[in-house]
Amino acid sequence: MGCLRGSQCIRNTPRLLIVLPSMSFGHMTSRDKLESIATNLWWTWTPDARSLFRRLNPEVYRASDDNPRAALATAKDEVLNDSSFQDDVDAVYQRYRDYMERTPQVEDAPETAYFCMEYGLHESMPLYSGGLGVLAGDHSKAASDLGLPFTGIGLFLREGYFRQSFDADGWQEATYPVLDPAKHPVSLVSEGGGDPLTVTVPIGTHEISVRAWKVALGHTDLYLLDTDFDANPDEYRPLTRRLYQGGDHERIRQEIVLGIGGLRMLRALDVTPDVYHANEGHCAFLMLELLRERLAAGDDVAEAETWVRDRSVFTTHTPVMAGHDHFDPDLFSEAMAGFRDEIHLSNHDLLGYGRVHTDDHEETFTMTVLGLKLSRAANGVSELNGHVARQQWEDLYPDRALDEVPIDAITNGVHLPTWTAGPARDFFADHIHVDLTEAQDPDDWAALADLSDETLWDFRCSLRERLLNYVAEKVQAQSLPMHLDLDPEALTIGFARRFATYKRAPLLFRDRERARALFSDADRPLQILYAGKAHPDDDAGKEFIRRIYALSQEAGFEGKVVFLENYDMEMGRMLTSGCDVWLNNPRRPLEASGTSGQKVAAHGGLNLSVLDGWWPEGYNGNNGWAIGPEPTGDYGTADPEVQDEQDAASLYRQLEEGVLPTFYTRNDDGLPTDWIDMMREAMTGVPAPFSAKRMVLDYVEEMYRHDG
Repeated sequence: MGCLRGSQCIRNTPRLLIVLPSMSFGHMTSRDKLESIATNLWWTWTPDARSLFRRLNPEVYRASDDNPRAALATAKDEVLNDSSFQDDVDAVYQRYRDYMERTPQVEDAPETAYFCMEYGLHESMPLYSGGLGVLAGDHSKAASDLGLPFTGIGLFLREGYFRQSFDADGWQEATYPVLDPAKHPVSLVSEGGGDPLTVTVPIGTHEISVRAWKVALGHTDLYLLDTDFDANPDEYRPLTRRLYQGGDHERIRQEIVLGIGGLRMLRALDVTPDVYHANEGHCAFLMLELLRERLAAGDDVAEAETWVRDRSVFTTHTPVMAGHDHFDPDLFSEAMAGFRDEIHLSNHDLLGYGRVHTDDHEETFTMTVLGLKLSRAANGVSELNGHVARQQWEDLYPDRALDEVPIDAITNGVHLPTWTAGPARDFFADHIHVDLTEAQDPDDWAALADLSDETLWDFRCSLRERLLNYVAEKVQAQSLPMHLDLDPEALTIGFARRFATYKRAPLLFRDRERARALFSDADRPLQILYAGKAHPDDDAGKEFIRRIYALSQEAGFEGKVVFLENYDMEMGRMLTSGCDVWLNNPRRPLEASGTSGQKVAAHGGLNLSVLDGWWPEGYNGNNGWAIGPEPTGDYGTADPEVQDEQDAASLYRQLEEGVLPTFYTRNDDGLPTDWIDMMREAMTGVPAPFSAKRMVLDYVEEMYRHDG
């Protein structure tokens, strides 16, 4: 029998010893089995497993952001001793064992190390701020499902992003609860003798120590780097505490820890991947550390660069030039002084790896340029994003035409087991006898087209009602007061994402009276649910939230425009599964990909979106609606005010002439047949091609495998 992470095995590597409970399957109690499951985040994409922990102590489970460790620590004996509960534990534990022992689905896949600043794994572990982290979590989970040899590297963000609350005027406030590793499924990586395994990293002229916490994510090992312990001076301990806080001085130090420290930790663990994947520029310093290794091994600079490129791939997500990490040359030189002494290259040469024009002494050091220069393959995260990236970095390849700039595209996808609601999974199993969360072939979804209108509409209505019950409970507990007048049969729109200003959350209210008329129509009731966080330093984003809150208190909108505070992955699952329409109206071309709209399709939800990011690839005219004009190759030149005006007008037209009439036009049986036809089109056509499994398979074939 294979070794299960979190079960009765002892795992040895030359420098690593992790001891797990030792007992035979037959002698394990229900508590033992639950403890084993709780140590592996497989439970985060297994609703039956999460249900077990919820049943142990519903109040504690809810209060701990659905943390199984907290529920298990306070488990009620009457639940643990119940025979039917024990039978359910046995069934889920067997599924866990079967998952961990199954054969990999991809043969001879290259061993991959995946670096990313943030990971969205579960709401109880707030190691993420938004789409980049959720994408990284979904990528890592899909790699586990496929059985890939795959190791993740990130930061142990004890204070994560932040917890959102509001003052009486609707102004966002931030607090930073500290993640206690003793209460979460993480384990400190230790050497054979029991001491924590540490590596040193040069920051400026100082050496700091870095240790790691291991997270078992199905078959995937994720190592989270940590500087917050006694070996380091107070100045350096906070480096890994918070995500995207502080200025460039803090940011470059974090990225040194992630890239250089991450690679050194892999070496200390005796992990030697075939390919290194830098997901966004934050982690591109890993390529300089690879270069240092090769130079230390005796390669000349040209040989070392070739070796690094042959083994490195790079993904860029950022469609705005100002959004890429740029560091002033003096700041770079100061932060990299110790590393420069180790690599034995001049300051000019090191700076050149991050400059488009290597001899321009005024040019900043850009992490994306470093990633592009020292990787064999690079990609954007949608077809449009790939085009934008080629435009952004055209000057880096002066001898190539725009369409020959070596940045391709792999469109993001979502990890369906994580994001498909439990009732939806049960629905698929009952009606078409397929676990669609495991399905890869679009034909597996085709059987949904044969379901009756009544069956599909009942499914949609049940998910909407489930969401509104959740909203009622959430609003009672939040600091932002909300009057609710939500109708379980009304068209329900969702808008949930980071409150960056380019995402234009208030666009629907640009013409206040036209919007009021939509929300005041008793014959075609409309309601919208908002959620999202603005960066703590983004006052313009906070003002957008305050504006939405003020609108929610006005006549005509009160009770029907609702803001839910402290957006997290749980709320994301509920909103994407329960809303009828998912609204997405960023200013083009600033949506790199977006994945929240991909999650709604498996639940019969429809997208109403600007043709940006992934939607131009998903939209076919019959599975949702498009806002604004068709995308063109001329990006970044439109006047923002003009674009806002045009897109708002398009949004109103789509609602007035398309969305609302389609939803409320009913046949003699009370069914919106045209709407249900669009549901079928979305449910059968979107989930498979926009799944994380498809995405990761594309990475394996197009990026990770290498014939050179």
